[in-house]
Amino acid sequence: MSVIIVGGHDRMHCRYKDICKSYGCKCKVFTQLPSNFRNQIGSPDLIILFTNTVAHKMVSAAVRQAEKSQACIERCHSSSACALENILRRHCA
Repeated sequence: MSVIIVGGHDRMHCRYKDICKSYGCKCKVFTQLPSNFRNQIGSPDLIILFTNTVAHKMVSAAVRQAEKSQACIERCHSSSACALENILRRHCA
């Protein structure tokens, strides 16, 4: 399963990747808005939006890409490791 994480804290970048790896998921993490964000998203199976720590522009670009690629969108206000584990537990089981 491929996962895109949009938002979150910069210092948690490696932790997010480790958690996804433990669930057998390939992961890309975007805590900041890169210049070619839409092209880097691709067509994942799941897009996780940490809504508390993400710019509105990133959310709208991710939602548009999810609609194109038929990806599931999971919105979470908290950007903690525990919140990510709960989301992955629901989708990877």
